[in-house]
Amino acid sequence: MNFSDLAAQLVVGLINGSFYALMSLGVAIIFGTLRVANFVHGAQYMLGAFCAWILMNLPTLFPGLGLPSLGFWWALFLVPMIVGLSGVIVEFLLIRRVYALDHAYGLLLTIGLTLVIEGLFRAKFGASALPYGSPRELAGVIDFGFLYLPFYRGLIIVFSSVICFGTWILIEKTSLGATLRAATENPSLVRAFGVNVPMLRTVIYGFGVALAGLAGMTAAPIYAVSPLMGQNIIVIVFAVVVIGGMGSILGAILAGFSLGILEALTKVVWPEASSTTIFVVMAIVLFVKPAGLLGRTDTVSFRSENSGALAADSGISPKAIWALILAWTIIAPFFMYPLLVLKILCFALFASAYNLLFGYVGLLSFGHAAFFGIASYVTSESAKHWGLTPELAILLGAAVSALVGLIFGWIAIRRKDLYFAMITLALAQIVYFYGVQATWTGGEDGLQGIPRGRAFGFIDLNDTFNLYAFVSIICLAGLWAIYRIINSPFGEVLKSIQGNEARTVSLGYDVDRFKLTAFVLSAALSGVAGGAKAIVFQLASLVDLHYQTSADVLLVTLMGGIGTFLGPIVGSVIFITLQDQLVQLGSWVLIVQGAIFIFFVLLFREGIVGSISSELARRRYRNATATKPSSQSSHRPRAAEDAVIP
Repeated sequence: MNFSDLAAQLVVGLINGSFYALMSLGVAIIFGTLRVANFVHGAQYMLGAFCAWILMNLPTLFPGLGLPSLGFWWALFLVPMIVGLSGVIVEFLLIRRVYALDHAYGLLLTIGLTLVIEGLFRAKFGASALPYGSPRELAGVIDFGFLYLPFYRGLIIVFSSVICFGTWILIEKTSLGATLRAATENPSLVRAFGVNVPMLRTVIYGFGVALAGLAGMTAAPIYAVSPLMGQNIIVIVFAVVVIGGMGSILGAILAGFSLGILEALTKVVWPEASSTTIFVVMAIVLFVKPAGLLGRTDTVSFRSENSGALAADSGISPKAIWALILAWTIIAPFFMYPLLVLKILCFALFASAYNLLFGYVGLLSFGHAAFFGIASYVTSESAKHWGLTPELAILLGAAVSALVGLIFGWIAIRRKDLYFAMITLALAQIVYFYGVQATWTGGEDGLQGIPRGRAFGFIDLNDTFNLYAFVSIICLAGLWAIYRIINSPFGEVLKSIQGNEARTVSLGYDVDRFKLTAFVLSAALSGVAGGAKAIVFQLASLVDLHYQTSADVLLVTLMGGIGTFLGPIVGSVIFITLQDQLVQLGSWVLIVQGAIFIFFVLLFREGIVGSISSELARRRYRNATATKPSSQSSHRPRAAEDAVIP
């Protein structure tokens, strides 16, 4: 490669880095001042691009109103204001309701908002890209002799640099910035000086969202406009922010530009690895410096509101609960399609395995799709091309998932809270991009036509009854294993770690070893679910590896009840049934899923099983309290009774 080609790649890296930095700046401001992991930032970036496109096409979209077409320069002025105002509304109605809650709820809420916004735009505009041209006066090129640089793209680099570093100076070097930082550290003290802290938070969030809208608007002439344009960049942006240091504005800016250049240079040396470069760097940085390059370690922990053993889920005996599970498994095929029931069982096992880590240890993983998908692919490959029987193929898939889980856990387990969530997401994205590029995985087509074969060499799984019995037994065995883990001494230590890690350490337990063991067990059981699903549907696809699958299993756990045994099972029944019933609605499925996320985060955080458990516990407490005085008085000495009578 000659110097001109190398220079061209560097310019491409600077352009991409400009958008990474501008987007990361907004995320860093919101997290640094509000402590909200704003996952909806990608959808707000997309919203900025669509606002610019709509302003340009006003005469076509609204032919009867006689509206003029507002081009690039009007959009440059109006779009940040429009998108920022939408952020103000979202903050006022929704985001401020999670400030006092655990930080994980902010992440969950913004995931739901992302699904709603992207679903609405997909329902209206489809998934196709829409053209948006740059202004004619910026259509020329700059001749450097060794490089032709389009004027608009060069302007983007300068414009983004000015906005980013100007914002950094405003927040870090001015009295206004000092007030913002003080409002984050000690809002009560700042309020005592007459500052309207809630209004200040609203303005901060709106400003961060306006930056996302500005990035989307300026990116529209380069990348085109699509409802899906925010999906990939938001994952990259979170990686950039974590590398720079969560909440560090300067770290986000420098990491954004640097990683854009590194990504472009990787395309020169090793094109296939360019998609994973940023995530590999993220894993390395967090392994060496847990808080990121310029970040500081904060306590951003999740504490499940409803952890406990199986008997605490409903107030009835474990035997009765298992009888209910078995009865549903036997009866369900008579009023539901058997393959749909098997899908529910597979996802129930997957969600229960996830809940083992999240609900009982308090580790919020955002990359569990990797274990589910890896097992799906390994099971499919070994059954189709290696000739393994179904049970051996599933066991092999689970073993590989456990091995990958051991590697992931060894890297991630010493990180906490949102850093843990982000590093698991980064590692899962490496697996996803490998699945996209590897030849044996079938790329976007996946592995199809997986033979179900004969279990143990003689049970024909092409028979629906045999298939149902085989997969049901596997899933129920996996659920039983999780139940035994939860109610074992090992499980009690896990709950102790979640409740008070420092106290658990003081009692002499190797907390990291327990966490790693739980992580590997969760990965292996997720692999069993993924392998069983591949046999049932005779397919392994990139959907199994996509981070949306991690979001789905998180939603299922939240719906049912985090930290309850029955919760993921009940959540899976509802979630998969809704998916099946709403599949004909297309993009509206995303909207419904997002609305469910928002509903449970804001109004129903204990989930279905958790809420029932809490209500039954309150009733038992009231009943016990009501009977306690009469019981005590019947055994009280007469003299004591006389002593309290005036």
